[in-house]
Amino acid sequence: MDNWWLYAVVALVVIIGAALLVVPRLRKGGERTPPEQVTRDEPPAATGTVTEERPPAPEAAVEASPETPVAPPVVAAPEVEVPEPTVGRLVRLRARLARSQNAIGRGLLSLLASDKLDEDVWEEIEGTLLAADVGVQPTTVIVDRLRERTRVLGTRNAAELRALLAEELTVALDPDMDRTLNTEPRDGKPAVMLVVGVNGAGKTTTCGKIARVLVADGRSVLLGAADTFRAAAVDQLATWAHRVGAEVVRGEEAADPASVAFDAVKQGIESGVDTVLIDTAGRLQNKAGLMDELGKVKRVVERSLLAGSQASPGNGPVSETLLVLDATTGQNGLEQARVFTDVCDVTGVVLTKLDGTAKGGIVIAVQRRLGVPVKLVGLGEGPDDLAPFNVSDFVDALLGDERDAKVSGADPRT
Repeated sequence: MDNWWLYAVVALVVIIGAALLVVPRLRKGGERTPPEQVTRDEPPAATGTVTEERPPAPEAAVEASPETPVAPPVVAAPEVEVPEPTVGRLVRLRARLARSQNAIGRGLLSLLASDKLDEDVWEEIEGTLLAADVGVQPTTVIVDRLRERTRVLGTRNAAELRALLAEELTVALDPDMDRTLNTEPRDGKPAVMLVVGVNGAGKTTTCGKIARVLVADGRSVLLGAADTFRAAAVDQLATWAHRVGAEVVRGEEAADPASVAFDAVKQGIESGVDTVLIDTAGRLQNKAGLMDELGKVKRVVERSLLAGSQASPGNGPVSETLLVLDATTGQNGLEQARVFTDVCDVTGVVLTKLDGTAKGGIVIAVQRRLGVPVKLVGLGEGPDDLAPFNVSDFVDALLGDERDAKVSGADPRT
């Protein structure tokens, strides 16, 4: 029993070791969440110190779900424009003739109001008309008539001089010429209009503006893009057509222009439109091959219109052949124009860029030289700046009045 203390020490060590092994296990498995911390809305917290969050569903998966169908993208239809009416359009655009007004109207009125109409004054009057591209022969006629009438008139106040000059310019412009556009269908077939001209005259743009004129006057239009050698011209014409809701017939690049014109007329007949407007390629008047091609286009169009009818070639089934001329070229463009009249029987002239020149007398020269009426005039770059030509409105705009002086900023006394 002398070693009892040794047994006591061993027993104490065993008890302490057992306690060290049992207590941690009790702590690890015996911890419980208090009842008041457990809710029905939240799941029990996961064991461990790191929690794993569930990632949100990807958007692609949501879009692909059969419960959320994907709607196709909505493509808005191009808005169709309503062109301004053509009635009185030249009156609304009269301010665009300010340069010609200063050169012709006010210049001549100032000279005619001189205290003494001697030879020097008459030479100035003649020079003013020639500078305005009126032409030699028309200028001679106008000056001779003014000489006689001012001599007979005697006293000359401003109103009398203006009326006198207006009468002479009106006579020179030949108001009896037929300036109507023949755009009505005939015998159940559409009217066909050919648009021709030299390079650089603004022909394709003018063709698009003519389409707007026709639509504004209540005509349904189909355009034929027979300028097949310039892809840009075809696209440009299509843009003009779509803006007014018109259909376009186009061919492959470098295709035969006559075949495109034929297809356009055929489509126009099938669609029942009022007018088929055909844009042809610009060409130089001294290129015989190109001019012959233009004649071919006209013959093919006539054959397509004559198919199934009793009419004979030569009756002119093409309703209009419009020649586009640049007013800024003046007298230089008249010789070019004569070749076109010989090849394709031009029925009317479209005079563009008249707002950009002081040579408003070119209207007189064109009609005298070609014997063809000016039917449309371009007075700006806007889509509706092409106006039917009216003699009295044009003369009134050239001579101007107090209202025009205020608009243009010019002094009517100068």
